[in-house]
Amino acid sequence: MKPKIKAPFDAKTLLAAAGEGSATRDYQRAQLVFAQGDRADAVFFVQRGKVKLTVLSRQGKQAVIALLGPGDFFGEGCLGGQPVRMATATAMTEAAIVRLAKQTMIRALHRDAVFSELFTTYLLSRNIRMEEDLVDQLFNSSEKRLARILLLLAHFGKEPRPESVIPKVSQETLAAMVGTTRSRVSYFMNRFRKLGFIDYNGGLQSGLQVHRALLTVVLRD
Repeated sequence: MKPKIKAPFDAKTLLAAAGEGSATRDYQRAQLVFAQGDRADAVFFVQRGKVKLTVLSRQGKQAVIALLGPGDFFGEGCLGGQPVRMATATAMTEAAIVRLAKQTMIRALHRDAVFSELFTTYLLSRNIRMEEDLVDQLFNSSEKRLARILLLLAHFGKEPRPESVIPKVSQETLAAMVGTTRSRVSYFMNRFRKLGFIDYNGGLQSGLQVHRALLTVVLRD
């Protein structure tokens, strides 16, 4: 499992490259950033907090396609001609999010070669992650998919600590990301905890501690 590559720049650098046409806004937990079907006219950058991207099928089934944090972009589909949003973006926690109008982002990419290179690197790393997610969904069991998602959320491979804590994630959200039922997630979470792979004595909403030993679930045949 390859670690996710974070964009190596912060909001201050981003705003300096963008100039006019950008704005930072604070969001409350569960506040909508944009909805599926809305006009796609801007790119967003997470400065602080967490954002959830979800899609809703015509049959009313919802799936979580990404959980984003500081350093992540979203909504960049508008740069490729996407007319409307294909997903809904919602703040999972209190968050500060930079909004860059489409034309502002395009000007910044043309004007600032360093910024353009960093953004391209970010998009490539995100594409690699999406390909890995697809392979994971097609060939791995729901138990392995859950273990991989927990390790990714804990940033294993990037964090210096051997164990990391994921704050406030629900079993419903994990089930939507894995593509299984909440009851199956609950079964595997209890199993992982009994084996010493994870710990959430205060409940998932209080934070989930992921141990390096969880890697054994992903690596085994």
